[in-house]
Amino acid sequence: MTAAVLKGPPVTGYSLAFATPLAAFFVLFFLAPLLLLVVISFYATPELQSFGFDQYVKIATDGFTLPVLFDTLWLGLQTTLLCLLLGYALAWCYVRSPGSLQKLLMLAILMPLLTSVVVRTFAWVVILGRQGIVNSVLADFGWIDAPLKLLYTRGGLIVTLANVQLPLMVLPLITALQKLDPNLEDASSALGASALRTFVKITLPLTLPGIVAGCLLTFAASITAFISQSLIGGGQMLFMPMYIYQQASSLQNWPFAAAISLVFLVAVMACVSIFNFLGRLGRGAA
Repeated sequence: MTAAVLKGPPVTGYSLAFATPLAAFFVLFFLAPLLLLVVISFYATPELQSFGFDQYVKIATDGFTLPVLFDTLWLGLQTTLLCLLLGYALAWCYVRSPGSLQKLLMLAILMPLLTSVVVRTFAWVVILGRQGIVNSVLADFGWIDAPLKLLYTRGGLIVTLANVQLPLMVLPLITALQKLDPNLEDASSALGASALRTFVKITLPLTLPGIVAGCLLTFAASITAFISQSLIGGGQMLFMPMYIYQQASSLQNWPFAAAISLVFLVAVMACVSIFNFLGRLGRGAA
């Protein structure tokens, strides 16, 4: 009897029972809406009449949608590269700092995540405005005669997105750098390698998983940052999130909005696959 009690029900049954609510949630709130989006994208008219590939043919031939898509992906790549440069330096400083300073740095890194993205974006509107902090400081030093146009520019948008998404890059890099064995750098130095060579040949390849993870998170968050793109970019720049919103809400063209949403999703998944492939290739080469 004791053996029967100790044996109990099989673990597999418990695992499936616990996984069922999660699976149902996934099907109900992800797969079902995605399937509905696919069905709507094959309607030929905004009135949801007749089926066909009209929306996808329009995407390929209208000469407007694909440039907007590529420009959005290029914006995400630019933001990711800037975040990588700033984030790696910040993560490096964090790992090399004493414990007391690490607490302050971690607070500074996590603080943006505790603040609404709307508040952070409006703060950058104030910073980049014609009477904003940047222009005021430059004018006080006598470096400019007239205010610079920083708001509603691509450069201003990239800087804003980099600030908003920087924690997503820094945290994986900190984890990767903390896993490095410090003896590796000492051994490299003892063998005559310079600090730069040690970084390129040892530190950078070993932190590649953190780089790939940070780039994936930053890229995906940057290209879908509807609020930052709208407020900082203004009406002079159009990217996929705003384009989809215009088609769905303003023009009520749900089939076309669904089609460009799916094309955008496929493009993002392709970019993510490329990031992963380059990461595996880099680890293999190292």
